[in-house]
Amino acid sequence: MRQSIRFILGGRAEEIHDCAPTETVLDFLRCAKGLKGTKEGCAEGDCGACTVVLGELDGDCVRYRAVNSCILFLPALDGKQLITVEDLKSDDGSLHAVQQAMVDHDGSQCGFCTPGFVMSMFAMFHEQPERAPTRWEIDLGLAGNLCRCTGYAPIVRATQDCMSAGRSDVFTQSEKQVVKALKSMSEDASLSMTCEAGQYFAPRTTGELTQILQQHPDATLVAGATDVGLWVTKDLRDLGTLVYTGQVTELKTLHTDDGCLAIGAAVTYTDALPAISEHYPSFGPVIERLGALQVRNVGTVGGNIANGSPIGDMPPGLIALGARLLLASQSGRRCIDLEDFFLDYGEQDLQPGEFVAKVLLPLPRDGQLFMTYKVSKRFEQDISAVCAGFNMMIENGIVESARVCFGGMAATPRRAAHCELVLQNQPWNRSTIARAMQALDKDFTPISDMRASAGYRLSVAQNLLQRFYLESAKPPHPVTLSGKYTHVEA
Repeated sequence: MRQSIRFILGGRAEEIHDCAPTETVLDFLRCAKGLKGTKEGCAEGDCGACTVVLGELDGDCVRYRAVNSCILFLPALDGKQLITVEDLKSDDGSLHAVQQAMVDHDGSQCGFCTPGFVMSMFAMFHEQPERAPTRWEIDLGLAGNLCRCTGYAPIVRATQDCMSAGRSDVFTQSEKQVVKALKSMSEDASLSMTCEAGQYFAPRTTGELTQILQQHPDATLVAGATDVGLWVTKDLRDLGTLVYTGQVTELKTLHTDDGCLAIGAAVTYTDALPAISEHYPSFGPVIERLGALQVRNVGTVGGNIANGSPIGDMPPGLIALGARLLLASQSGRRCIDLEDFFLDYGEQDLQPGEFVAKVLLPLPRDGQLFMTYKVSKRFEQDISAVCAGFNMMIENGIVESARVCFGGMAATPRRAAHCELVLQNQPWNRSTIARAMQALDKDFTPISDMRASAGYRLSVAQNLLQRFYLESAKPPHPVTLSGKYTHVEA
């Protein structure tokens, strides 16, 4: 195994032989490299001031994605290209098109957030260059960058101005050389670093992963680090041994198999979104509100589940659909229902050395009605107060089966057994829904906290069930602004 991190910084090869496994990319840039353009605002992946761009191999091309450097661990750069705001200016001093557009449209005032916006714009510049992005795509791409000065309008205008179809830049022109360098790095042995601050492993096969976890059963698994990163930046935890799953090929696969959509545990939300929404469109709006684009570019469906949060955005909908988990270890593999994975607050059904390998999502059936919803204080970039998933099989106006699951209502994501019983074999009408709403009183005793009171949570849960019924009777119209995924009521 290899003892050093190798990556490309801008256009220059970097090799690091000794670093703490939890050193952030932001600290590396500012403290070790003296690159102060990237800023620290929140240190938790919310404000976007620290945005940088990662380039990763995608066949014979490089795929560029905006990420938050404040919660990204430095070893995760291995085999990738890192681009910062300092890299955009040409050797002759001329600005990149996105930088010049910000100047031309007065997109900067105090300037603190500007480098992060520029890097998000740069990532958009390289996303689908054959066409200009829509206004919705621009809003989605900039939603993870906060600005207290400009009111955003000049920044949006600057983005629109520099996104002409057929756009290219020096990074486009040097892509072949970068691809060659990244392919060379991909042929290296797997990364295994040991230093005074801890150990870091980045296996490339499930065989390597199971062997490492057999030897280090107490290791912390990390993929996007969008949650684990905060354990370090906010809680100042010493995580000891880290195992990075983002290089394991099998865990990054996404395919349809035996009536299920099989989602590898290291598949990012960005990559999972189109496939999940193709089968279950209501998941689209929920995923689009899970953090910002920088978070979804590295955060994974499997990580959201494995962390076991009672307010995770995905489990209620997945449980309602009867999703299963494939768990793996040195002892073999086993399949369990997702709802059985969550044992108690902070406790999941994972044996020592075992990890989540895949999420198995059943494909839709005829007569099935499904919706999932998220309610939070802020529309975007906010933790849920309540999440809900509803899955009904309706035949001739009668509820043949009902699966109702909520997050934020108990110590774990949990099905509403009394509510389901009231719905079972009953007419799909307002009277049945009214009785099912009241039954939720027996299913949950929610708590009050900073996100919502107990009474509010229960009221929201009841109203979401009613909303599901109303929308099933008259499906919502897609919003023309949003494109594929976001829906509103008619």
